[in-house]
Amino acid sequence: MTSDGSALVVDARGMRCPWPALRLARAMRDAREVLLIADDPQAGREVAALADEHGWRVEDATPATAGRWRVRRD
Repeated sequence: MTSDGSALVVDARGMRCPWPALRLARAMRDAREVLLIADDPQAGREVAALADEHGWRVEDATPATAGRWRVRRD
């Protein structure tokens, strides 16, 4: 995990679901904004479901092939 300006960066490339979503959830405990990088094809669905469940907003989502999601706490 590193910082991207105000966002905490979580690099979950090479991890299979549910690990990217679990890493996102863990990072969101302490951060207001997280940039998740993941290459699992299921990650987009997992991120969207987790964000919906917790009331987080997914911004700057790129197509699943790019594998980057910026998630913010409202």
